[in-house]
Amino acid sequence: MENTKKIKLFIGLCYLLIVCIFLYFFFSKFTLQEIMSYDFLRNNRSYLAEIKNSNLFLMSLIFLILTILWVFPFLGFGSPIALVGGFVFGKWIGTFVVVLGLSIGATFLYIFGNFFLKEIIREKFLNKFQNLENKFKKSEFIYLLMYRVVGGIPWQLQCLLPVLFNVKIKNYFFSTLIGIVPGIFLAVSIGSGLEKIIEQNSEVPKIKDIIFSPGIYIPLIGFFGLIIITIILRNIFYKK
Repeated sequence: MENTKKIKLFIGLCYLLIVCIFLYFFFSKFTLQEIMSYDFLRNNRSYLAEIKNSNLFLMSLIFLILTILWVFPFLGFGSPIALVGGFVFGKWIGTFVVVLGLSIGATFLYIFGNFFLKEIIREKFLNKFQNLENKFKKSEFIYLLMYRVVGGIPWQLQCLLPVLFNVKIKNYFFSTLIGIVPGIFLAVSIGSGLEKIIEQNSEVPKIKDIIFSPGIYIPLIGFFGLIIITIILRNIFYKK
C-alpha cells in the first residue's frame, strides 16, 4: 500500500511538472489574447501550410512525435489532436499520422501501466470489468478491436484497462490502430473543414456558415451516426 501511494505521488508530480514546463514555454511565446483571435488562426494556418509544403515528411514526423507525447506522458485524448491534425495536414495524411501516433502513444501507456500500475488498476477496476475477461480469452484481438470501436470509457482509462487481461502488446497495438480509425477520421475531417473555412474567409465567419459548410456538416452527421452505432454496440459488448 505504501509503495502504491509513492507511485501515485511520483506519477502525479511528474505529470504536473511536464504540464507546467509545457505551459511556461508555450505562453512565453504567445499570449492568451493572441491564441483566441481569428487573425492568429488565419496567420498561423498560412505559416503551417508553407512549412508543410516545403517539407511534408519532416513536419509529419514532428507531429507524429508530438501526438505520441500527447498520449504518453501527457495523458491527452484523441479529439483535440485529431482536429489539429486535420487542420494542418488535411483528411488523409492527418488521419494516418494521428491514428499512428495515438496507437503508439497508447501502447506506451499500456506498457507503462503493465509495469507500474497493474495492482492499482486491478484493485480499482477488476470487479467492475471482470465480465470482459472471458470475452478477451476467447479471441483477444477481436474483442480488443470491438473494445476500441465501442469506446464508452475515457480514453486514458481505455488505454489502461487491458492491463487487467494481460493482452499481448502486438494485439493491443493493431486493434487500437484499426479500431480508432472511424472516430479519428471524422474528427480529422472536421479539422480539415475548419482549415478550408479559415482559408476562404478573411473575416470571422458566422456560426451558421461554419455549421452548414459541407466540410463540417457531413463529418458531423457521420460523427453522430457513429455515436448511435457505438451506443448500440456498447450495450451488447458490456452486457454481462
